[in-house]
Formats: sequence, C-alpha cells, structure tokens
Amino acid sequence: MKLFPGFEQNQIETSGATINYIAAGTGPPVLLLHGYPETLACWHKIAPALAVKYRVICADLRGYGDSSKPRGLADHSNYSKRAMGLDMVELMERLGHETFHLVGHDRGGRVSHRLARDHSERVRTLTVLDISPTLKMFESTDLAFATAYYHWFLMLQPAPLPEQMLAGHVPFNVLGRVGRAEPDLSAFDPEAVAEYVRCYADPRAIHASCEDYRAAGTIDLDHDRADRGRKLEMPVLALWGTRAVVGKMFDCVTDWREVANNVTGRAIDCGHFLPEEAPQETLAAIKGFLARHNKGA
Repeated sequence: MKLFPGFEQNQIETSGATINYIAAGTGPPVLLLHGYPETLACWHKIAPALAVKYRVICADLRGYGDSSKPRGLADHSNYSKRAMGLDMVELMERLGHETFHLVGHDRGGRVSHRLARDHSERVRTLTVLDISPTLKMFESTDLAFATAYYHWFLMLQPAPLPEQMLAGHVPFNVLGRVGRAEPDLSAFDPEAVAEYVRCYADPRAIHASCEDYRAAGTIDLDHDRADRGRKLEMPVLALWGTRAVVGKMFDCVTDWREVANNVTGRAIDCGHFLPEEAPQETLAAIKGFLARHNKGA
C-alpha cells in the first residue's frame, strides 16, 4: 500500500475471522485499530513515524477493510467487541506478541476497551481516541446526543433497513460527519478516501458495520454492565477533538476514570478523526505516553 512505505501486508486466520494487517518497525509492539467508516488506512499519517521506535501493526477489524465479513448472527455476538477483540489477541499472538500497547480510534477504541477488559494481562497501555465508554454514552443519551449521533440509532435497527439506506452513501456521509450534504474531506488524503470507497462498495461491509453497531446497543452493553465496578489497571490515555461531538458533550477523562484507575488525557484542536485531522499532535501525544510507560517492555 503506497500510504505505508516499508510496511508488509498479510492476513491471518483467527478462530472467528480472517484479519488483514500491515506491519513494520522494530521495538515494543503497538497495535493500531481504526474506526468507522474507515480501514487501517486511517493510520497512514501516524504509523510510519511510530514505526521508527516500535513494531507497529495496523489491522482491519472484523467486517472492515480487507478482513472477512461474516453474516451477523441473530444475537450479533460475532460482532460483539468481545469477539472482535479476541481476533486481535489471536493476531498478535500469532505474530509473536504476548503483550502489546493498544491504540484505538472510534470503533477501534471500543474494541480496545473490551480487549483490555477481557485480556488485561496482554495490554501494556491503552489509548482511546475520541470516545467515552460505550455504556456511559448510551446511559447519558439525551435529545442533543441522539440528534448528533443519530447514525448509532439508525444502524442498530434490524436488517435490512439500515443497509438499504446506507447503500451508496458510505463513507462520505460519515467522514464529513453525518447529515452534511457536501462533506468537507479536505483533511483526508485522496488515496485514503479511495481506499474507504473501495471497501464500502461491498454490501457485506455495510452489513458488517451495521452489525457492529447492533452489537454495541445490545450484547456489548450486557458485557459492560457485567463489568461495572471492575476497573482497568493499565495506564489509559484519552484524546479527543475539541470540535467533535464527544468533546463537547462528554467529560472524557472523568468518564474513563469511572472504568480505569490510571487515566490521563487532553483535547486536541480538531474534529472526530484525530489521526487524519491532527496527525502531528496525535502522534506526539501517543509517543509521549508510550515513552512514559515503556519500562520493561
């Protein structure tokens, strides 16, 4: 992939999916997980610089990019963050990494949160970009949030209505933030956008992303409620965009301190897509955080 000079691309079979990934660099391993409606390509402004000192792995989540896209089960369990997180644990284990640093944006952050809960012994540090915990966000929903994030509540509706409504409109409607007739894509590299368009031309990708959101509003909440009161112990860094919905409507650091004991964080002057809208600031924050917590790695 031209966006990632020096990276090697491959795929591995997990117990539940085929996961596409790229990797480069030497040093402590760092796994980067993308959000919706993107693919691993969203890290192209961050991963090469991070690979100077780290072994960087960027993976397509189950249902996204060039990873496999199984049909959703009736209870959405095969798109639960538990299942998607297990994919990544198995990927990293196959690559020889028993423990690793974990960075997730958007949906990737939600997968990362669950992975860190289910496999805490694997995760050296957790970095989450522009999210508060899923349960917190659903339980705090009001008219303002439901209006701003209406795609959450559209996409979790039963198939096939959301899939039919989204056909031909992803990723532009969400990259520009949902609802804008003419989204501003100036922060996005045209080659990255072309990659998103290629991947979301597949109806299976639209179905899979809807299943991701259906799981988030059902089985994922069951898993999160079962863990209420049990806090993460690894260091957590929360970053968010000052111009994004989460930064305006939620107190990210406070929210993450409800589920983790060691949380730091700060805002970055950008919208929701930190790795592409503010890559240098985001990279600097991640590098500083990893450097502070890399003892014994």
